[in-house]
Amino acid sequence: MPVKEIIRELQGKAANLALRMPISWVNILAGPPVTADGRTLDSRAQWLLQLLARSGQLPVQQMSVVEAREVYDASLMQWGGRPAPVGEIVDRTVELPRAGAFGRMRVRIYRPADTVARLLPTILYFHGGGWAAGSLEGYDLSCRFFCARSGCAVVSVDYRLAPEHKFPAAADDAVEAFRWLAAEAVGLGIDPARIVIAGDSAGGNIAAVAARLLRDEPRPPCLQWLIYPVTDMAFDTASYASCGENFMLTRAAMEWFRGLYLNDMSEIEDPRASPLRAPDLSGVAPALIYTAGLDPLRDEGLAYSEKLAAAGVKTIYREFDSLIHGFGGMRGILPAGARAMDDMVAGLRHELAQLGR
Repeated sequence: MPVKEIIRELQGKAANLALRMPISWVNILAGPPVTADGRTLDSRAQWLLQLLARSGQLPVQQMSVVEAREVYDASLMQWGGRPAPVGEIVDRTVELPRAGAFGRMRVRIYRPADTVARLLPTILYFHGGGWAAGSLEGYDLSCRFFCARSGCAVVSVDYRLAPEHKFPAAADDAVEAFRWLAAEAVGLGIDPARIVIAGDSAGGNIAAVAARLLRDEPRPPCLQWLIYPVTDMAFDTASYASCGENFMLTRAAMEWFRGLYLNDMSEIEDPRASPLRAPDLSGVAPALIYTAGLDPLRDEGLAYSEKLAAAGVKTIYREFDSLIHGFGGMRGILPAGARAMDDMVAGLRHELAQLGR
């Protein structure tokens, strides 16, 4: 049986147990509450982590890149819940300038059902996966959800992955993808003045970097929507010390991903890798930043929100204190994650509505 099918079967069993058991049973089976930094882990997340530990799945850093990609997509497809209804999904291949030549990149465009707007606000979305995994297919359920709940079009970007394409390929692709979308917006039924640049985890890193690099465009992004983003490649925050083991995403995994993406450790200092290290963040798009309480990336997300605010950028920050990294892809198995997703989309809708006033 192929690796993807084995992993999907294992994760499917874990997911179904975590989802279907009454919460009273989960509380008993999961054992005493797990806490870190004064935060208590959601009991269903705790039970899920225990089931995964018993499944025998290898840590990502012990997999090949191919296996890691298969496992990541399989988990997103298994845990992402039912497909949200949308009006239209179109795959396109676009040509982007790359180092004086033109390269091809796939995008997937989602349009909401029953829309009457001629030009839609749009989420330009960069998936997570440690700069080395993730795909249009793996993120299909998330993008459908964002489209259906927000009323926005969603353009999901199949940017180049490491290690085949090292830093700064992903950031370069993000900048060029935005420029392509802004230029083609009206023909696609998209409002060029209301393009949100967004992403989760490594995709949040890419979106944050692009938002800064695009701030002087004639029509820059109107918002940046960052979900548990990587903002500093040093991995030396307090949340790495307290949450870097046993909470889904680990320090070892992040170090493995970093090694795949960066050419050498000196690039940690480059703001295109570590947006928190940018000397000047003034004038970038207003930001909505969301983190998970039991996540090694928590503190750098908070630090980035504080640095943006200090630079005069309107910034809204929220921590979902009982959740783990990746909850955005667990809508089908973690009710608390589903509620967090609803809240994040509601926040985005509110900020987009404010832009029109």
